[in-house]
Amino acid sequence: MTGLYTNTALILVMLSGSVTSAFAQVPPAPSAQQAKIAASADRQSGHFDWVTLGTMGGPMPSAQRAEPANLLMRHGEAHLVDAGDGAATAMIRAGSNYRDLRSIWISHIHFDHIGGLYGVLGLRLQTRTTTPLTIYGPHGTRAIIDGLISAMRPSAQSGFGVPGEVPIDPATGIIVREVNDGDQISLGDIKVKVAENTHYSFPAGSEESRLFKSFAFRFDMADRSIAYTGDTGPSDKVTAIAAGADLLVSEMIDVDATMTALRRRSVEMSAQDLANTETHLKAHHITTADIGMIARKAAVKAVVVTHIAGGGATTEPEAAKRYAEEIKAHYSGPVKIADDGQTF
Repeated sequence: MTGLYTNTALILVMLSGSVTSAFAQVPPAPSAQQAKIAASADRQSGHFDWVTLGTMGGPMPSAQRAEPANLLMRHGEAHLVDAGDGAATAMIRAGSNYRDLRSIWISHIHFDHIGGLYGVLGLRLQTRTTTPLTIYGPHGTRAIIDGLISAMRPSAQSGFGVPGEVPIDPATGIIVREVNDGDQISLGDIKVKVAENTHYSFPAGSEESRLFKSFAFRFDMADRSIAYTGDTGPSDKVTAIAAGADLLVSEMIDVDATMTALRRRSVEMSAQDLANTETHLKAHHITTADIGMIARKAAVKAVVVTHIAGGGATTEPEAAKRYAEEIKAHYSGPVKIADDGQTF
């Protein structure tokens, strides 16, 4: 596990230097105030928005994009889907009240997807929030949350430094549920399906393969369905769980940009090492062509691309346009390359 993840992290470090079926017929952009009013009306009506809080892929911080995090939200209710660094702040920027957070969904336990958990839990502690919060994720999620709560105890005991203050237990209201491939979970009027994807490729039958999983999620609501790939390579299970979804929220890697930068900055790498690296990137992530083929096979109504890894999105002015065109070579529906803070 460590070797594959470390390789990806090193590569990405080196590189740093309301969607509808009418997606393709976008009317003139409303003013910021009009957009806020419209979004507020949707949330009041019970409609769930999907907000891309952070759209960068990989562990390296970027000045243009935050670490991976998304929010499924309506008035009085919010669900965090992956929790990269800065997720708590991004939630507030999206107009969510942190006290409305009901659940967190962790697709896998790589650090770019869990780095913001401590901030979210700490905010609850500092504001003495004890309403129930359920955290769903793969094996390892419970150990991570237990460790974070243990790390919070000294701060919880000191409180605000006011004599006579009664400290609260930082574990209050926190529930952890580790999920498995095929699970179906009800969150009020949301139905969630879980599917194992192909972000890990441990040998079949190995202890690592048994323990460590990476997941895609599907959120079915009264008026729409949203499929979220998580980090994944090409995957029949991801295609299946996305079937007929109103919106496919997909990760992406720009392999060409990654390999170009790698060849330029690591001239000592052998041709075989470069070939192995490219195979790894294509196996554990999906390209624009992969996204287009998944979207077409699943017959989704629209695609939003996030978790953009590889450097092009932050260094190439026309990258978003190029990525969308590459996806549309395989898929005829609407495609949007997301930025931080966008609502779909």
